[in-house]
Amino acid sequence: MTPEQRAARVGEAMFAADAASREFMKMELVSCTPGRAVMRMTVREEQLNGHRICHGGFIFTLADSTFAFACNSHNKVAVAAGCTIEFLKPGQLGDVLTCEGVEQVLQGRHGIYDMKVTNQRGEVVAMFRGKSAQIQGTVFPEEA
Repeated sequence: MTPEQRAARVGEAMFAADAASREFMKMELVSCTPGRAVMRMTVREEQLNGHRICHGGFIFTLADSTFAFACNSHNKVAVAAGCTIEFLKPGQLGDVLTCEGVEQVLQGRHGIYDMKVTNQRGEVVAMFRGKSAQIQGTVFPEEA
């Protein structure tokens, strides 16, 4: 199995099991490749805060979900060990937010990943940096 096939299979398996991203948040997994993932969601009425802009927690969730797919793309179970987010522009009702996550470094069990959330005009809405830690297990079983 090639790294690309492995990552695609990880994406399919995780997305099928991820009711929070798929059903509640209505996210779309655009792609999952080695060390990289892209997800998208449209800002809905129920995601607006008291200022009538997208609640930061929903933007965070989009970035965090993308991070999960990127850091698990090698079929080694990885969890978040920490992260930061910078909100740069508000998300508006109807905006289509796309998050691209890219592996910056993977050494031993630890990785650093950067997520960029943009709107449909290409404007950067948020930047998220996550640190992953690999734990025991795989997303799907592989023969040795």
